[in-house]
Amino acid sequence: MFEVNAKFSIGEVVRHRKHPFRGVIFDIDPTFSNTDEWWESIPEKHRPIKEQPFYHLLAENDESFYVAYVSEQNLLIDETGEPIDHPEVAEMFGEMTNGKYNVISHMN
Repeated sequence: MFEVNAKFSIGEVVRHRKHPFRGVIFDIDPTFSNTDEWWESIPEKHRPIKEQPFYHLLAENDESFYVAYVSEQNLLIDETGEPIDHPEVAEMFGEMTNGKYNVISHMN
């Protein structure tokens, strides 16, 4: 077993290195944890390695909102300072401060 340190954290706004979308991280897998079908749907020459953190994003592009699953190697910090308009952001996060969303505690 090896230790993996995630470069990004929950609440950070990131953008994809190659595709035109951005999002806020709401969960992190230390290594690939999706289906083989999902993995094999990526063209082989573009498949990222599995032994790295993968991030769950509330993502958006110019046309839609969705949940994305992205490898660390394909993410960059979004430096626009713009909020994410995904409708689920308000349910999961508080205010945005310095380009990062504050995590809401669901403890009573």
